[in-house]
Amino acid sequence: MYAIFQLLDSLISLYLWCLFIFVILSWLINFGIVNTQNRFIYLVMDFLYKITEPALRPIRRFVPNFGGIDISPIILVLGLIFVRNLIMVDLVKMF
Repeated sequence: MYAIFQLLDSLISLYLWCLFIFVILSWLINFGIVNTQNRFIYLVMDFLYKITEPALRPIRRFVPNFGGIDISPIILVLGLIFVRNLIMVDLVKMF
C-alpha cells in the first residue's frame, strides 16, 4: 500500500510541474518572448495543453472571469496539494 501512495504522490508532483510549465510557457507566448512557430515549442505546448486542459476545463466553467486573468490553474494547484496532503496523512496513519 505504501508503494501505491508513493506512486500517487509522484504522479501528482509530476502533474503539478507540468501545470507550472504550461502556465509559464503560455505567459511567454502571450508576451511574445517565445514563438509558437518553433516546432519544439509547439509540440511541448500541445502536449501540455492536452494533459492539463481536461482538469482545467471544469474549473473554468464555475470560476468567473477576472478581466482576462485565468485563476483556474491556481485552484487546480490548491486542489492537488490538498489531495497530496490527504494521501500523506493516510500514509502516516497507516504506518
